[in-house]
Amino acid sequence: MSIGKTILAEVLQEAASTRKLLAVVPIDQADFKPHEKSMSLRRLATHVTEITGWWKECLVHDELDFSVGDFTPKQLNTTEELLAMHDDLVAKATTILNEIADEEFGKMWTMRNGEQVYFTMPKLAVTRTWCLNHLYHHRGQLTVYLRLLNVPLPGMYGPTADDAQGM
Repeated sequence: MSIGKTILAEVLQEAASTRKLLAVVPIDQADFKPHEKSMSLRRLATHVTEITGWWKECLVHDELDFSVGDFTPKQLNTTEELLAMHDDLVAKATTILNEIADEEFGKMWTMRNGEQVYFTMPKLAVTRTWCLNHLYHHRGQLTVYLRLLNVPLPGMYGPTADDAQGM
């Protein structure tokens, strides 16, 4: 099995969990922040969704230069918009991971802002660090926001304290 297809199995399993979490985001409380330095609930939920789209930047391209382009975070206003964007990006990730050659994972990838290089590492390491672990980190943050808002959490790795069978 190719490297891409091996990674895809994890991506699809985790995408299902991410989708369950996004489905319970109370978008009517989009401006909620647990701390003044924290992202808003809307920004965090959108960021969790956006990370699923990083496969193109991390595998198809050899670098990400923040000084090039004009990235503007999306302003998602409904749960349906969050889920639609998530589903679209999962479909695109699926295509990339099904088609990418194993050799691509050994190539070096650089994150920079113009002349300032943040890091350079093999694409295989980038996929773990930036496409997967980064998602899990922010998804964990999102569960804390939801808990603070008294939103019952869906089970992602089994039942939660909010599931009747989990008690």
